[in-house]
Amino acid sequence: MTFKKIGGPLLGLTLAGSMLLMLLHPEASLGAALRGLAIWWDVLFPSLFPFFVISEIMLGLGIVHLFGALLDPLMRPLFGIPGSGGFVAAMGYVSGYPVGAKLTAKLREQNLISRVEGERLVAFTTSSDPIFLLGAVSVGFFRDASLGLILALAHYGSGLIVGLLMSFHGRKEQRSPSQDPSLTSSATPSAPAKKGFGRIHAALLAMEEARRKDGRSFGELLKGAIQSSLKLIIVVGGLVVFFNVLMELLARAGILSSLFSMTGNLVSLVGGPPELAQALISGFFEVTIGARSAGEAASSIPLQFKVAAAAFILSWGGLSVHAQVASILNGTGLRYLPFLTARLIHALLASGLVLLLWSPVMNTGLSTAWVSFPASVVFTPSATGITASLALLSLLLTAAILVSLLIPAFMAMIRWIRRS
Repeated sequence: MTFKKIGGPLLGLTLAGSMLLMLLHPEASLGAALRGLAIWWDVLFPSLFPFFVISEIMLGLGIVHLFGALLDPLMRPLFGIPGSGGFVAAMGYVSGYPVGAKLTAKLREQNLISRVEGERLVAFTTSSDPIFLLGAVSVGFFRDASLGLILALAHYGSGLIVGLLMSFHGRKEQRSPSQDPSLTSSATPSAPAKKGFGRIHAALLAMEEARRKDGRSFGELLKGAIQSSLKLIIVVGGLVVFFNVLMELLARAGILSSLFSMTGNLVSLVGGPPELAQALISGFFEVTIGARSAGEAASSIPLQFKVAAAAFILSWGGLSVHAQVASILNGTGLRYLPFLTARLIHALLASGLVLLLWSPVMNTGLSTAWVSFPASVVFTPSATGITASLALLSLLLTAAILVSLLIPAFMAMIRWIRRS
């Protein structure tokens, strides 16, 4: 019997069991739901909603197409995605999950990327935002701002590695696109490489053409952006509440304790502290609870293992984030399995990088210098932190555009050296 045949009945039994547990533990269920609602209202809504609206408006104004034309020489060779993926990557890394998935779905709906390119893009643009990683996790949960540097290096560095690895995904399918129309996009094929102002002019033309095709006034664009963003942020909030209640019910039923025991045995087999099982299992379901559990784990556990567990949880994202991404990708033709595989690879790479970089970063004064760096204190869950995120977005896009514009000149220099 295939999984599809037994998946429906299993899901039905699971939901029926959850309903029964809710009836048996109504007060605990209500408390968990209120905690999830507080997380959504206090953290997710103010941090994600502005980015949802801004990204929607920028797409309608053609700004994404502008960056796409400028970043194409950088993104295609490295990650196997069009230049518009560079804007999605910058937004995803600055604003956190699930903004990367939302923008990827929008590009796919407009047929600006193929199915394979979309799967590559969403796989490595789903990450934690700097406000949560540096402010909530390192300062709030671990109470040590110096850990922000190694967490950022491990999390974002491994995310870029995942992007490079995902460039190999779907290459066989792309060689025979006639077999599946969803593998190709209607985006204009890459024109011969232009240099300097020629590429900038082409990018401005692409932006103007995209704006003309959209045709909506700014008021209509703003109204549509707010409406679609509200729908998405409500879905995100509902999933956060659902998984908070689910975890509470599993704990009441004694299932979580069994999972803790089994996971502890697996962690001890690979040489890790079994006491981290609670954090890992909690993070398997919900990233905030898991990261907090890692920071509050027993002081007898070596700090590098607790930070590695937090990096694993942040990169995995939790089933709550997985459900958010799956709901966003529904109807776009993008498959969930490549995303799941990328999350596992990202989580393993991030935790491994923490252990590998621990001595070079923490024992050489780099972590101490990081605490005095402005970026370590401005990324807090406040208006100042959001302003810093926008500044970081501008910095990332500017750096990427400069590198992209310099690539043709660099290649021309290499050709000149070879000829001479």
